[in-house]
Amino acid sequence: MKILLTGASGLLGHAYAQAAIRRGHSVTALYQQNPPIAKGLAQSIQIDATQAEALTALCLEQWPDAIVNCAAISTPAAVDADPKTAEKLNVALPRLLAQLSTHLGARLLHVSTDMVFDGLASEPYRSTDMPAPSNLYGQTKLMAEREVLEHNPEDPVVLRIPILMGNSPSGQRSVHEKLLAAVQAGQRPQLYCDEMRQPCSASNVAEVLLELTERRDLHGIFHWAGSEPLSRFEMGQRILKHFGLPLDSVQSACREDGTRPANL
Repeated sequence: MKILLTGASGLLGHAYAQAAIRRGHSVTALYQQNPPIAKGLAQSIQIDATQAEALTALCLEQWPDAIVNCAAISTPAAVDADPKTAEKLNVALPRLLAQLSTHLGARLLHVSTDMVFDGLASEPYRSTDMPAPSNLYGQTKLMAEREVLEHNPEDPVVLRIPILMGNSPSGQRSVHEKLLAAVQAGQRPQLYCDEMRQPCSASNVAEVLLELTERRDLHGIFHWAGSEPLSRFEMGQRILKHFGLPLDSVQSACREDGTRPANL
């Protein structure tokens, strides 16, 4: 299968590229700043994916069997800091990819987030539950889902995922990498004890995303998460223990407002 992959330099994009190449697929990786490091890529192309004309020309030239969108501004703080760019990357790009995939007859796989929910439910969220994002990041991701489902109604896949764990290509972007860097810099980060998430490894999510790529009989919205709920503070404690660092290197804190979901 010929796959066009956006966000190839990120944690999930890198893991997905590796998994797809191992399975024998031809992967063309798109990136904006940091070149992807996955071995065996068919092509690695630098492009500003928010430039519609350039991306359209590239897609028509490549004519892929599947488009996998891992590109996004993926933290609430970053979205709040630059909402205009977030709208371009988190909403306009998925819309364009959905339109292009329909024209090309390509399968579209869009990566979303569990943060389209507010975390107030007493039971685990199902894909049929009504989203209610509590911050701008979640709102942009929900808008993207709706764009994808509207503009590619025949063959869309939306995969909502949790916090991802693993080694990022840059060595600086994953949860444990950021935490270790802060601790090594002499900081004592505050981690929420009242924000529950179900973290999962990027490699595991990549395998799920690849199976969805290959299974053209599956369509719609899917959820994937780890099996064990953990608070941000508990995640930090486990990371410190794994790397043999003092557990008091992080501080327990409570969320100050309702802009972060309490229980996903």
